[in-house]
Amino acid sequence: MSENLDRLAAEGVAVWLDDLSRERLAGGGLADLVRVQRRVQRVVGITSNPTIFAKAIRSGARYDAQVGDLARRGVRVEEAVRLLTAFDVRWACDVLRPVYEASDGVDGRVSLEVDPRVAHDTAATIAEARALWWLVDRPNLFVKIPATEPSLAAISTALGEGVSINVTLIFSLDRYDQVLRAFLDGMGKAHAAGHDLASIASVASFFVSRVDTEVDSRLDKIGTPEALALRGRAAIANARLAYQRFEQATASQEWQALATAGMRPQRPLWASTGVKDPAYEDTRYVDELVAPGVVNTMPEQTLRAVADHGRIRGDTIHGTYAASQQVLDDLEAVGVSYDDVVRVLEDEGIAEFTASGNELFEQLEAELHPRRTAA
Repeated sequence: MSENLDRLAAEGVAVWLDDLSRERLAGGGLADLVRVQRRVQRVVGITSNPTIFAKAIRSGARYDAQVGDLARRGVRVEEAVRLLTAFDVRWACDVLRPVYEASDGVDGRVSLEVDPRVAHDTAATIAEARALWWLVDRPNLFVKIPATEPSLAAISTALGEGVSINVTLIFSLDRYDQVLRAFLDGMGKAHAAGHDLASIASVASFFVSRVDTEVDSRLDKIGTPEALALRGRAAIANARLAYQRFEQATASQEWQALATAGMRPQRPLWASTGVKDPAYEDTRYVDELVAPGVVNTMPEQTLRAVADHGRIRGDTIHGTYAASQQVLDDLEAVGVSYDDVVRVLEDEGIAEFTASGNELFEQLEAELHPRRTAA
């Protein structure tokens, strides 16, 4: 790896890897990244999601023995999924524990998502978050909760109980404002309950590349010169304006009072940073979103591209807010509705992760039943 990842760290960007599998754990790949990190502060966290786990379990034989044991015990498929994924996340938390300790609990974090099928059920999401927090039983865990409207109350409840939360699938600025509100409400509850606020962490995962994918397809259908000139500009503008909202929130009296009581910031996390359109530079969603106090979680291909030829040139967010708002205004002017874009993206994001979860459940069901029959 080149010095580019070091430059990101020097600018205040925490570099995380958006991938986790038992093959990576058992083969030592994750441990190698952690050893490198301890020397030069490079990769300092891991994110996962149902799609990543479905791919890992489908393609790896290292899960077979545990699946066999679960089958012999007659474990239902939903619980089998929790146990399989929690095993990997607990292992990863232990590998990253030195990072967690060296950063005073800021980094060294590993995320495990609640069952996406309950994204619109507040009570079920709270129950899942509690169960995963107990099951993994590591202080450097993040329980991931999607930023659907019904989940906002689940986010604040979980934080209020001392559970560290990665709020995921954020696309819109208005929803991000609601997430920041839920974070403050949760930390206020935690403070009132006597929890150590410094022990509770949170990130807000703002999705990037998918915004360009959706907006560009609409611009291509419009087809005017004015529309086509806006291709590839929406996602970065949207994320930069999210950082502005983050700065506004941190300046509030309520935030400052809780910070004085020990609260850590809920850091913005740039997710979906792999470039989908080959016409674009493959490091753009890293190079153009550099600012202090953010996380950028990258698929391995993007991580290696940034290390090899990224253009890290300092802070690329401050000083862009007016121009970024102008991009969104120009999109509205040519006929691209921001509100409709982000609504579609949230619906599709939940649907995609639910489909990946269903695929995983169906795959394991097929493996568990024959073993039960044979027993």
